[in-house]
Amino acid sequence: MSSPENVYFDAASTAPLHPVAKQALAAALDEGWADPARLYRSGRQARMLLDAARETVAELLGARPDEVSFTSSGTQAVQLGMLGALAGRRRTGRHLVHSAVEHSSVLHTAEQHAAAGGELTEVAVDRTGRVSAEEFAAALRPDTALAVLQSANHEVGTLQPVAEVGVRCAEAGVPLLVDAAQSVGRLEVPSGWAALTASAHKWGGPAGVGVLAVRKGVRFASALPADERESGRVPGYVNVPAIVAAAASLRAARLEAQTENARLHALVERIRAAVPRLVPEVEVVGDPVRRLPHLVTFSCLYVDGEVLLTELDRAGFAVSSGSSCTSSTLTPSHVLAAMGVLTEGNIRLSLPTGTTAAQVDRFLTVLPQLVADVRAPLGLDLPAPAAASSELVVRVDALGKRCPLPVIELAKHFGEVPVGGLVVVLADDEAARLDIPAWCEMREQAYEGEAPAAEYGGDRGFAYLVRRLS
Repeated sequence: MSSPENVYFDAASTAPLHPVAKQALAAALDEGWADPARLYRSGRQARMLLDAARETVAELLGARPDEVSFTSSGTQAVQLGMLGALAGRRRTGRHLVHSAVEHSSVLHTAEQHAAAGGELTEVAVDRTGRVSAEEFAAALRPDTALAVLQSANHEVGTLQPVAEVGVRCAEAGVPLLVDAAQSVGRLEVPSGWAALTASAHKWGGPAGVGVLAVRKGVRFASALPADERESGRVPGYVNVPAIVAAAASLRAARLEAQTENARLHALVERIRAAVPRLVPEVEVVGDPVRRLPHLVTFSCLYVDGEVLLTELDRAGFAVSSGSSCTSSTLTPSHVLAAMGVLTEGNIRLSLPTGTTAAQVDRFLTVLPQLVADVRAPLGLDLPAPAAASSELVVRVDALGKRCPLPVIELAKHFGEVPVGGLVVVLADDEAARLDIPAWCEMREQAYEGEAPAAEYGGDRGFAYLVRRLS
């Protein structure tokens, strides 16, 4: 018996390396290996590559090249950005404001600041994980040195009102540092930031490259000993080949984003709608509208998330459970706790570029029975899963058949899936694009669009997706 296809659904932790990044890295290893601070030919060549990469990243962030520095990680960018801004504004005060759902790099830096005598205000979030711009503004004081707010949450995908908060911070004269690790490369960079951080491996660049951008005019003093590199903000030798690959992949990701975001958003919508219908006692968390296009998190009552993660791994799915930065510990997710939702039994799916509808449907096929199996030893009287077999998805091959035959094949096989199941009709007759949605309208079933037939094993044509509602 062959093992299942391994499907990677953890792009929020790290995205697969973009093909453009691989190509750029290979070229830069040959041409940009020398010290860019040296004046000999190979050093000048490395410097030209580094400058070009900085200009590319600055352009895509809406910054000036001299405002952008490269770090060794997104975490280091956050830490250096926060400490530098706090040190630069120490005459203003030592008060720091951040949301309750920030990444651990923000929280740990805040803890160190408090231990050194600084003051903290943590702004609460609502049940979707979103802060109120008004409440955030109310936390600002005359002695506030820095405010920190992520652009999008790393665990539940909720987008924060960065632009609105940025306006309030500017009115109060407080710089706003935005941790944009989860959104850069996928979404437009929000306005209103005084400092911004990002991480290349989140958008498909190589690991080991972070970005710290600090606007001109923002008071900033490095918390580390002086170094002549990276505008004095980041000490140490820069990895030019990796930075070149990061910049190239960022541009490629942004070019692909409009089309890919729409496609991944539709797949996530399918998951958000299907999981509560297929699995008893489950809640999809995070803002249903103002969210990242590729990320969805749901919590299953009476389930240990790590156990379910292991079972999904055995079934061929790489997913995340709990906090992406603390999932190797027994500490409950501070994000879910701040939201007031279930902190156990949570699964986060973050779909990488290229995820197919067939992969999502296979996940929805295996999930109900896996949850039921994990719950079974508890002896709870729970409803059976809505679908617990491979019949959740039925593939109908109507390639080479002219209408009305594709519609007839759909009708013949429609009863083979349970309510909530999906019938995938492969067809290459152009009339099927009109007739199958019309059939769904007449029969009061859900037409969920089309996908390339190759995603479902076809060699031509399209796959037309029909969801059984009754």
